[in-house]
Amino acid sequence: MSALSSFAHSSGVNKLLQNERTKIIRKSANFHPNIWGEHFIRNSPSDHMAPDASLEQIEELKEEVRRMLLVDANDSSKKLSLIDSLQRLGVAYHFEGEIEETLKQIHDAPNGFDEIDLYTMALQFRLLRQQGYNVPCDIFNRFKDKKGSFKEELIKDVPSMLCLYEASYMRIHGEDILDEIQVFTTTQLKSIVSELKPPLATQVMHALKQPLHRGMPRLEARHYITIYQQVKTRNETLLKLAKSDFNSLQSIHKQELSQLSRQVSLSKWWKELDFVTRLPYARDRLVECYFWIVGVYFEAHYSLARMNLTKIIAMTSIIDDTYDVYGTHEELKLFTEAIERWDISANNQLPEYMKILYTALLDVYNEIEEDQRKEGKSYRVYYAIEAMKRLVRAYFIEAKWFNEACIPTFEEYIEIALTTSAYGMLTIASFLGMGDIVTKETLDWAIDEPKVVRASSLIGRLMDDMVSHKSEQERGHVCSSVECYMKQYSVTEEEACYEFNKRVENAWKDINQGCIKPTAVPMPFLMRIVNLARMIDVIYKHKDGYTNALSVLKEYITLLFIDPLCLDL
Repeated sequence: MSALSSFAHSSGVNKLLQNERTKIIRKSANFHPNIWGEHFIRNSPSDHMAPDASLEQIEELKEEVRRMLLVDANDSSKKLSLIDSLQRLGVAYHFEGEIEETLKQIHDAPNGFDEIDLYTMALQFRLLRQQGYNVPCDIFNRFKDKKGSFKEELIKDVPSMLCLYEASYMRIHGEDILDEIQVFTTTQLKSIVSELKPPLATQVMHALKQPLHRGMPRLEARHYITIYQQVKTRNETLLKLAKSDFNSLQSIHKQELSQLSRQVSLSKWWKELDFVTRLPYARDRLVECYFWIVGVYFEAHYSLARMNLTKIIAMTSIIDDTYDVYGTHEELKLFTEAIERWDISANNQLPEYMKILYTALLDVYNEIEEDQRKEGKSYRVYYAIEAMKRLVRAYFIEAKWFNEACIPTFEEYIEIALTTSAYGMLTIASFLGMGDIVTKETLDWAIDEPKVVRASSLIGRLMDDMVSHKSEQERGHVCSSVECYMKQYSVTEEEACYEFNKRVENAWKDINQGCIKPTAVPMPFLMRIVNLARMIDVIYKHKDGYTNALSVLKEYITLLFIDPLCLDL
């Protein structure tokens, strides 16, 4: 038996019994309560189901779009514009095969970047990079003058500048010209945006705030639909499909949220956790967790995966608050040991509030295992459990640092903090619901924390720490990467954040590199990692939007899950 086990089964239990008879002074984070009340519970799932007629109409519109993809076979410019519109409008997932075939033909065509304008070149570059093709970036050198500066006439062509700006976010390491392009286009677009008129002005302002490649696909679709319907040259079929499909998916998402908010299936899950009386210290953010996971996969066929992953991230959020905010050092030792044992009998050693949490966690994973068993794939859950154990071990190390008033070196901190970002665990958990394409080899790859997963975790950790470290330190929290870096290198907070932003950019280059063919695992798995990183950019770009859900996520959630689009064109 380990030292930790010995403590958990002897002195720890005795201390807890003593503590239960005496008043324990605990920290308080004063998180604001759930802002949604009974909204998603009151709305019956049956009220959200899209009528069969609208689904039939969507199928008819999809067939019409497929015919569009087949015409103008020799006009790559029109093809690229159509694919771009499909992706921005949020309906490209219906045409993945056709889009892959079209882009492959464009990529394989000889002299594919010859004799095309800047707008088409930038669009082609971005779409091919998104598809995993390693197209060269030196094609953009032709738009520089003899002095190595970008030609002045480019500034007058705002749509091309905007397209070039979006393309620059596909860059990988060593592509200096794309670094230059991003600085150049950002500077120029900011300088002229006030002179533009809608809808171009709206599009430029949004892109500067949220680059397309780093945005949440559903939010970007909702935003672009409102812009596209103002464009005089819009395609009415595409617009009608985008609106109908958005509302159809919204109905599915509402139904799932309603189910999650009620007393769910086999477990005692969310409602019976009873935050107000049993877990008042934790963030009650079920709806926000679901929003996060819709960013990971939104498609209808990922419904079960989405609901399961929402349960996991919601439970993880409570566990995180238990280690950061509420649990005593002795309690956290016992809980860590219970997680290592992963057996309901370990409940006996825990204080009452932890019993509720521990039982609910095991219930969630038992349900997932039952679902996987039906498909003969129950072995997959082992990886998810091991990832959760790894996460909790890291939480305990951070709790120990806090208890000992220890500020580790930045390198020591970040090695643990990459795990406590929870993104490695969520990556593995997200794979479980992806059907028959999931293999043991894929899960082995993911649990070994490959470079692309570590990059996603680094983005999560650094962006979170930069916007939340001050409030965390005020309430009593383990040191963040900011404090560790400032102390070790004797720099200001501003200097630390400047360095972290550079590291975030390099991590995005790692992710982009990992998505270039040939890839280590199939692209659908890599897209889960990309989407997790995107959600950090959306939620933590300027503030901790998850903890302070009123400030950012309330508007986003209303757009995605409450307000439908008007179908009148």
